[in-house]
Amino acid sequence: MANGLYDQFVNSYMTQGANQVDLDAGDIRAILVDTGAYTVDIANHDFLDDVPMGARIAVAALTAESVTGRVFDAADTVFLSVSGNTVEAVVLYNHTGTEGTSRLIAYIDTATGLVLTPNGADVTAQWDNGANKIFRL
Repeated sequence: MANGLYDQFVNSYMTQGANQVDLDAGDIRAILVDTGAYTVDIANHDFLDDVPMGARIAVAALTAESVTGRVFDAADTVFLSVSGNTVEAVVLYNHTGTEGTSRLIAYIDTATGLVLTPNGADVTAQWDNGANKIFRL
């Protein structure tokens, strides 16, 4: 799999606009994911309950989110004291407090630092500083 936006996120964004997921003011979070326990399905997965608990290695909230010119960005994200299985991907989602309504946004498995073997230290996701930042709609 290559980096991509979940189809259900794009569809909901196109039909319901920012009322569905507010990228720059919502509670957007990132999960470090063990792909040995999660097989992504970009076309059909829609909410956090599609990502098994056993695949979730660490979670952190994004900060300083922004949307400019269809480009989504945020400050680099720090995951505290990461331990567990190997991390091969990052999943972004809109945290609502309920797994069945927390919309999956993006799947990233092509990035500097992946594959990562956790050792209990903090891990920083350094988002791309290029033109597309985290992603472009």
